[in-house]
Amino acid sequence: MLFNKLTTLVFALAASVATVAAAPSKRALAQVITSCTVPGTAAMTFDDGPYYYIYDISKALVAANATGTFFFNGNNYGCIYDPDNVKRVNYVLDKGHQVGSHTWAHKDLATLTWDQIHDEMWRVEEALMKISGRYPAFMRPPYGSYNDLVREASAIRGQVLATWDFDTEDSLGASVAQQKSSIDALIKKKPKTILSLEHETYGALNSVLEAFPFSHVEHRDLLAL
Repeated sequence: MLFNKLTTLVFALAASVATVAAAPSKRALAQVITSCTVPGTAAMTFDDGPYYYIYDISKALVAANATGTFFFNGNNYGCIYDPDNVKRVNYVLDKGHQVGSHTWAHKDLATLTWDQIHDEMWRVEEALMKISGRYPAFMRPPYGSYNDLVREASAIRGQVLATWDFDTEDSLGASVAQQKSSIDALIKKKPKTILSLEHETYGALNSVLEAFPFSHVEHRDLLAL
C-alpha cells in the first residue's frame, strides 16, 4: 500500500512543524515525481474525488487487471466525511487502489503561507487516517502548483510530491473523442513511461478508460514510479 502507518504521526508532525518553523536554517525539500522511472510502466491517476464516478473507474481498472491512484480532497466536490464519500474511500482501498492527498480544499498552495499550507495538508491527512487508518505517502498539489514552502511542508511529513507528464484535459472540457485522440497520439510516440492526469469528477472519463492502452504498457502502482 501507498501509506506510511505511523501511529505517533499526530504528535511527531506537530512537534516537527513547531520546531522547524522556528529554525533559521533551510528545511529539506520533498522529492517531486513528474514521470514514472520504471521503463514500460504507466500510472493512471485521478484527482478531485471522492466522487460517485469512482465505482465505474475502479471497475474498468480492475477489469483490465490494473490499479489506479486516487488523489482525494477533503472538501471539493463534497466533504470527505460524508457517509457516501467514506464508503468511496474505503471501496478503492479494498479494491487494491492507492490513495494520496490532494489537500483539503484544492487551493493553490504556492499562494499560501506556511501555516495555511500546513492546514490544507493536515486536514485531509487527518481525515484519511480517521476514515481508513492510513496516512498518504504521496501528495499532489492542486493545479500542479508548488514552491519550496510546499516541498518543505511535504518533506516534514515524509511525503513525495507527484505531478504528471500527460494530461487528458478532461477538466478543460475535452470530449471523449478528443481525449481518445490525444491518447492515441501519445501511444504512437511510444513513450517509455506514462504518468497520466485524469479527474474522477468527469463522467466522460469512463469511456476513455476503455481506450487507454492497457495492452501496450504494464500498469504498476504509483509507488513503483
